[in-house]
Amino acid sequence: MRLFGRDPADGHASLDGVAGFVESPTFYPYLSGRENLELLGALDGGVERRWVDECLDRVELLDRARDRVGGYSLGMRQRLGIAASLMRRPSLLVLDEPANGLDPAGIRDMRRLIGDLPAQGVTVLYSSHLLAEVEDVCNRVAILNQGRVAFEGALEELRASVGEATRIETADSTRTLTLAHELGIENATIEGEAVWLEAPMTAIDRLTIALGTAGIPIRGLNRERHSLEDLFFRLTEERGE
Repeated sequence: MRLFGRDPADGHASLDGVAGFVESPTFYPYLSGRENLELLGALDGGVERRWVDECLDRVELLDRARDRVGGYSLGMRQRLGIAASLMRRPSLLVLDEPANGLDPAGIRDMRRLIGDLPAQGVTVLYSSHLLAEVEDVCNRVAILNQGRVAFEGALEELRASVGEATRIETADSTRTLTLAHELGIENATIEGEAVWLEAPMTAIDRLTIALGTAGIPIRGLNRERHSLEDLFFRLTEERGE
């Protein structure tokens, strides 16, 4: 692995431009948010107070800068972790499970904060098992399966490789499924009161015409995008089989 052309094993200097934290950052609870950041800045070679305040402001903690971290909520401590990372003016921010343990409001704030960073010149590497969060935050994904990369690229490329699913609800699901198979749509299943199909729109068009000809009313038809969770299981479980 290389970081900006450098080998990470070469020591501290190889991590210039890199910052981040794993799950929950740790701070001295008896110090204020500002004091914690000033201490970290001193350990990293010194920092101006103005830059500390700017980092606190970017995570919306400037008004609580004088309060002890022991009185911060979990979401505030997570945001303080982002502020501590931004102190290094990183080009690459590595975050492992940054939404871990947060309530819905905290997850929303973390999502918004991270989403704003690329426009400020920061690349974010976001590692999480919360696939809905990854889907909302990231535009590129890498899926690992048993230590190997099963996919790496734009999220839309992954969706395009699988295609969209179509949900058709009719007056007779069994006959609908039979017609789909007769038209060559092999990837079709009945779930509940609907038939799910994975086929191009041209095939769906032929099926709707056939349903009308057969006198089977269509009560609903929707194109559904696969969620990242669906795509993850397809790549990992099918590869495993």
